[in-house]
Formats: sequence, C-alpha cells, structure tokens
Amino acid sequence: MEITYRTNITPATEAIIAVYDSSGIKRPTNDPERIAKMYENSNLVVTAWYGDVLIGIARSLTDFCYCCYLADLAISMEYQKGGIGRQLVKLTKETLGKQCMLLLLAAPTAQEYYPKLGMDTVHNGFIINREQ
Repeated sequence: MEITYRTNITPATEAIIAVYDSSGIKRPTNDPERIAKMYENSNLVVTAWYGDVLIGIARSLTDFCYCCYLADLAISMEYQKGGIGRQLVKLTKETLGKQCMLLLLAAPTAQEYYPKLGMDTVHNGFIINREQ
C-alpha cells in the first residue's frame, strides 16, 4: 500500500494525537479539546496516510499570499526517515505558491533537519513564550 497525501481533510483529534504521541513532538496531547481547537483555527492542513491510517501531518496558519507559519510537522515514528516530512513541507509550499514565505520554529532535536529541506536559518526572530 502506498502513502497518499491530502490537503482537503482535518483528521479526527484522536488520530492527530496518536501521530503526535508517536512522533516525539511535544504537544498538549493530554488535552484533546485544545488539540481540536488548534486545528479549528488552522487554515492549511496537509496529511499523509497509509491506507486509512494517519501517519503524518503538517499544520499551518497562513494568509496564502505573503506569509505562513508552519506550526506542526509530525510523522509517526515508524514512518520517519522515509521522506514523508519532506513531502508534507513540499506540498504545503506548493499550496501556498511563490509569493508566500514559510516560517517555522524548530524543536532543538530538529535543528539539523530543516536545512536539509532547503530551509534557511533565521536569526532575526523574537518570541513571547506561552505560559501554559
């Protein structure tokens, strides 16, 4: 069975949580309502499926013409290192088009991954961290 990619669906919260928990990404998976709200307020979701099982997800917030924040990129552990993350980022960028930049905050463990996708490091960003 081959992996398929979709941009027209927001998966069930339980499936999203399963991918997050398997991937190693730190998200509030003990709070399904918060995860559901994260997706309700996101306007670009690209997913990877093995049959009917969600195995990867890219969640973004964008205006589709100038900027996009790629908030989450998560691949189930057993499918990592197979190019799925690369394809999810590629499809996200293709959906956005050439006028739109793509920005993300990388987890410390992923600092070396994103340059391999052709992404540049930024040193001119600022953050106010969440309190919860």
